[in-house]
Amino acid sequence: MLSALGVYVLLLPLGWMYVGSARHRVSAAGAPAMAVGLVFGAGAPEGKPSPMLVGRLSLAADLYRRGKVQVLLVSGDNSRSHYNEPQVMRDYLVGAGVPRDRIVLDYAGFDTWDSCVRAKKIFGIDRAILITQRFHLPRALTLCRSAGIDAWGVGDDSRPYAPIATAASYVRELPAGLKAAFDLVVRPDPHFLGRREPGIRQALRAPR
Repeated sequence: MLSALGVYVLLLPLGWMYVGSARHRVSAAGAPAMAVGLVFGAGAPEGKPSPMLVGRLSLAADLYRRGKVQVLLVSGDNSRSHYNEPQVMRDYLVGAGVPRDRIVLDYAGFDTWDSCVRAKKIFGIDRAILITQRFHLPRALTLCRSAGIDAWGVGDDSRPYAPIATAASYVRELPAGLKAAFDLVVRPDPHFLGRREPGIRQALRAPR
């Protein structure tokens, strides 16, 4: 009985997020055109993007080429001097044909809530297409929309190239859903805030 109740408690937040975000999860072709695409980090060991991060970045580059987004905000971890996830993300996108001046870096996107709140409060984003894996979209959309962003989401399917990591990520979404519920209720400040950044405005003026 107690174990069944525990499973229910774990599943309830994600189930609610999955249902509530359904109309905002779209395909690359069906995504509305917006100024900004927000790409969430997914690990950059040894200075290289993880397979899941490659999937997100490839999808971001595709959305840029389609004209669905004009600027990409890459949000990741740069909490250590030898680890710079946003820079790795930018370098991959440049290699995929996205102009460097059309990429903005958020160095303090330590988790999904931080990335969403900083996108709103630091970078001044009101509308965005969220770019991540499909399993992450319901949580990302719920959190970003709660942070005040009119967010739509396009998800990459990582199962063909990262099946073990994808299965593990689905399992990790259960406790992550509980944390997201906490963030929605408590609405904590991100690890780092600070002054408004003009990067998005400047990038939108850069030549394509």
